[in-house]
Amino acid sequence: MKIFAIKDESAELQKDLAWLLYYEAEKRFYIELPDEADEWETPLLLSSFVKKGEKTVNSYWSRMWVQQRIVPPDRQNIGQVLKENGLKEYDEYELLLLSLGRCAQDDCYLLPIKEQELPPQIQGRFEKRVEDVISLGHSTLLVFFRDGLVRRCDLSGWFRERDRFSVLLRNEELFDSVRMEIGGHGVAWDENMDIPDYLLYQYGERVPLVMEDFRAFAAQRIINTAEAAEILGCSRQNINDLIRRGKLHPVKETSRSTLLLKSEVLKRNWQ
Repeated sequence: MKIFAIKDESAELQKDLAWLLYYEAEKRFYIELPDEADEWETPLLLSSFVKKGEKTVNSYWSRMWVQQRIVPPDRQNIGQVLKENGLKEYDEYELLLLSLGRCAQDDCYLLPIKEQELPPQIQGRFEKRVEDVISLGHSTLLVFFRDGLVRRCDLSGWFRERDRFSVLLRNEELFDSVRMEIGGHGVAWDENMDIPDYLLYQYGERVPLVMEDFRAFAAQRIINTAEAAEILGCSRQNINDLIRRGKLHPVKETSRSTLLLKSEVLKRNWQ
């Protein structure tokens, strides 16, 4: 994961306006806004999130912000632009790095930082990211968080209040296809149907687990080495090597088979 502080070159105080996170393997952007964000200081596209009290900008709108700051792919001479900058193909992240996010519409720019340089309020959000999620059916999710809490989230009311989610009330199979967002930023069904981690954490009901919950988890989230190899695009021998080096941690290992958490295998693609 690459991290950048978003700053305003024209401001007297060079404080961080927001932070851009980039997950290289998945090519996904997320923007984190400070708790005390001022909508008049926040870059225009992001100020609407401040007005709504949202602190994490989802991947769709984060990418939109990035796209406003780079050469568009349909530019007439895009091939020459890429060639002159040593790029073999159009890559949003590489183009963003060329100017560190500077563009004509404002005075914002990006400053590369390390994770430990993020303020405590942002690092604290990482502790409440989604660790895993399974469908319990009937518009209800069981969500596991990094701080160890497990919450049962009945989303039927959420779906009824938002037209784009209404299909999930009618289509149980689609609802069951829920996935964890890259980096644990929430859960999603497609690019336009996502729920951020902090809302799930805030509104979910903390409950003790029962056997049926564990059975549902095992059926959906425990995989063998062949499935792990397919996810990572490698051989089973490579999976066994990752296990030997302590990069993957089996939940059960016998002479004939090895079982792994699907979430841990998925996260190998985020590094």
